[in-house]
Amino acid sequence: MRRSPPAAATRRFPGVDIDQLRLMTRAARMHHIEGERQTEIAEKMGISQAGVSRLLRMAEEQGIIRKIVVPPEGLYPDLEDGLIAAYGLEAAYVIDTGSTEDGIGQILGAAAARCLTEIFTGGPVLGFTSWSTTLREMARLIEPHQSGVKHVVETLGDLGSPMLQHEADVATLQIAQAFDAEAVFLRAPGVLPSSELRDAAMTDTHIRKALRQLDDVDTVLVGIGPADFHGPLEASDNFFTAEQLAAVRAAGAVGQLHQRFIDSKGNPVKTPLDDLVIGITLDQLRNARRRIAVAGGAKKHEALAAALAGKWIDVLVTDVSSANYLMAAAGAPHKARKDNS
Repeated sequence: MRRSPPAAATRRFPGVDIDQLRLMTRAARMHHIEGERQTEIAEKMGISQAGVSRLLRMAEEQGIIRKIVVPPEGLYPDLEDGLIAAYGLEAAYVIDTGSTEDGIGQILGAAAARCLTEIFTGGPVLGFTSWSTTLREMARLIEPHQSGVKHVVETLGDLGSPMLQHEADVATLQIAQAFDAEAVFLRAPGVLPSSELRDAAMTDTHIRKALRQLDDVDTVLVGIGPADFHGPLEASDNFFTAEQLAAVRAAGAVGQLHQRFIDSKGNPVKTPLDDLVIGITLDQLRNARRRIAVAGGAKKHEALAAALAGKWIDVLVTDVSSANYLMAAAGAPHKARKDNS
């Protein structure tokens, strides 16, 4: 005579009798806790292997078996998946950079050198932002490998002190050598005092060659920053003045991509400063097949959110605090297991 299941089991597992529940539970414990193979379970329970498989499948369906994945400390797959879903990214990498802002650029650059290896396969022309501290660290550490890249083209002219410009040259050469590619340098001031001086500089054969190649860039490493002084830059370093930057912020700019300004929604902010820059344009950046950003830290939060909102980024490498900020900016209530704020 079939026994009626206890009231609790009836409520929790409607339509399943107590004997089935016992068989499911026994098979599940033997397989998942005691580590026995299905053939061994079948022999001990006196049923076929197909019967064991059916019991294990039913145990999953009834919630008796609950499979979970616990990521190792320092990995944030849920947060990465959240960024991909929220911003339509191709890939996202969230890096634990510690509890302070110090050294975030170097840590992210080192991480990018490891995790982006397979990303640099999208075509023969790679746009490289050589004045970025983070990307210079990536270039220093990336391992030589075959990528399909034939030309590494600088996306912006010189910024910063002569020493910074020298370090930029070295980084461009390092990443080109890692890919066995030609380094295409953009040896000109990144920002000039007047449009007349910019037009004069643009007559140089090598400058024109580099800028033409940016028309056909396949993958580009996007330079992102606030609409203000940042990093080691000062007004005298082939850069804008404090007054010019205040004016673009007043016009709605919250960030810049290669010294081209964008608002909080990622829309271009057209200003006369565009005519002072020697580097990739937003149209050229938009036409790239894949755009990679390696950036983080509180000073870049607003600019990063704007670049993502405007769909200027396809692949993102960032820190935990920045990732949480970006999720909140997207209206996605998600918190990583560990925050570095």
